Amino acid sequence: QGRPGQGRPGQGRPGQGRPGQRSDDRPRRRREPKPEAPWIPKTILGKKVNSGEITSLEEILEQGGRIQEAGIIKKLLPDLKTEVVDVGIIQKMTSNGQSTRFKAIVAAGNENGYLGIGQGKSKQMRIAIEKANNQALLNVSPIKLGCGSWECRCDKKHSVPFKVRGKGGSVVIEILPAPRGLGLVAGGKIRRLLELAGLKDAYTTAKGSTPTMNSTSKAVLQCLRQTFSQG
Repeated sequence: QGRPGQGRPGQGRPGQGRPGQRSDDRPRRRREPKPEAPWIPKTILGKKVNSGEITSLEEILEQGGRIQEAGIIKKLLPDLKTEVVDVGIIQKMTSNGQSTRFKAIVAAGNENGYLGIGQGKSKQMRIAIEKANNQALLNVSPIKLGCGSWECRCDKKHSVPFKVRGKGGSVVIEILPAPRGLGLVAGGKIRRLLELAGLKDAYTTAKGSTPTMNSTSKAVLQCLRQTFSQG
């Protein structure tokens, strides 16, 4: 038997944790991300993109093609960045009790004229983000940048070419051209969406329930899509 206060033989001292437990001083091993599987196209459009017959997203839109594979966007826009914009919890009462699901909103953009927003729901947060990421890639649209401000009148692509207006749910957002050097006059999350799209200077006005990020992101994407369709 050991001395009083030392505990039984084979046990650690008080404050040192149990035997076999990882010490706080030891560095923890980080799990390396799994390598992404190579993309195998399944649709006719995907096979054309993979073979090099189609080299731009604008060419697909002009032909009226429908993008059904996220690999098409990754192939045409390799510099695309994805960012989680908002996460939340959905609770629902069922006959078996209360069910909890997670929802995530992800934005994809290359900060040079392309933006897409997607939403995903699942019982696991990781799967919800993966669904939103895939949906954001499928919703990527080209955006026409320019300088529509009468104060600036330069030829550089730093703002929107004209005033655009979009609506998502009860949220109405307007984006107006701004002179170079002003910056983005917008809220935090709206500002980040505009940055991913490639805008550097713009005025924005928002009305409605703007804290609901789902409606706000839809309104922003509808605004920016009009620059390409109307321009």
